[in-house]
Amino acid sequence: MIENETKKDLKNLTLSELTEEFLALGEKKFRAKQVYEWIHQKLVDDVDAMTNLSGAFREQLKNNYTMTHLEIEDLQISKEDGTRKYLFRLADGNYVESVLMRYKYGNSVCISSQVGCRMGCKFCASTLDGLARNLASAEMLDQIYQITKDTGERVSHVVVMGTGEPMDNYDNLLKFIHMLTNEDGLHLSQRDVTVSTCGIVPRMRQLADEKLQITLALSLHAPTDEKRKALMPIANSYSLEELMDACRYYFKQTGRRLTFEYSLVKGKNDGKEEAAELIRLIKGMNCHVNLIPVNPVKECGMEETDRGDVISFQKELEKAHIQATIRREMGRDIDGACGQLRRRHSQNSDSRGTLK
Repeated sequence: MIENETKKDLKNLTLSELTEEFLALGEKKFRAKQVYEWIHQKLVDDVDAMTNLSGAFREQLKNNYTMTHLEIEDLQISKEDGTRKYLFRLADGNYVESVLMRYKYGNSVCISSQVGCRMGCKFCASTLDGLARNLASAEMLDQIYQITKDTGERVSHVVVMGTGEPMDNYDNLLKFIHMLTNEDGLHLSQRDVTVSTCGIVPRMRQLADEKLQITLALSLHAPTDEKRKALMPIANSYSLEELMDACRYYFKQTGRRLTFEYSLVKGKNDGKEEAAELIRLIKGMNCHVNLIPVNPVKECGMEETDRGDVISFQKELEKAHIQATIRREMGRDIDGACGQLRRRHSQNSDSRGTLK
């Protein structure tokens, strides 16, 4: 029997890794595919549920491996549109958030890639308490699996845009994408996966070289270096020129249109001047701009742009023949912004002396 601290997580192993493990145990190769399908297609969390395995082999698995299982700690359901926001408890006592949004084209799940975040964006609740740790690939996958089991509904789109900076957890992110889109698992199309980044240029280029068919969404939020630095510390490391070059490189390598996320903050980046600057920055690129009225977070001191000004900003872009949409606001009657539910839960627990 392997000591607990060295046990491998069955849910975190690819099919090829699982095959190697089982061959080393003296098992037949096909056992790996059986176990993989139980975990990633049938979404079981308990080895004893794998009924086509012998009792002896199930005991061997329980003795030698662990299996990630996220517990639903809290669930908020919007009365306005049915958006479901989950707070999951991890095995080490940390918490992450995920959101299920229902659209006409199917169910979309927004997942977290880290516990907290160290990027320090001024309008985001996720970063207020810093970074605790990265999520393993299995913990990213299990957000989707537990939501699927809770609702009984298939997830058709996945967005890695919750708490954390995905490119700051690059290796686990890449493994997660391959496992999510693998034909032996949920087998989502890569085209139905979106990964957001605040702009870690070397990782964007590295991801481009993988030549995946996922959508890359850049959290842009300002059209000049000076204005971006006021909102996003990452702008002190990489200039907009470097960032746009990385975006063009991503398109060259993958053929995939870029999405620019632009959170409109009242009086900061939402005027006609900023719209004109944004047009000059991205004109001629194969891109789409997603305008996001910022979700107010009291600790951040940022106000939401008036609806009329959001529409005016959109029209300026459209006049320049840049496709721009206003993100449909979902779950606004619950803790909708990234990190809000986790932070509120932590603060409540701290006041009771149960979570430090």
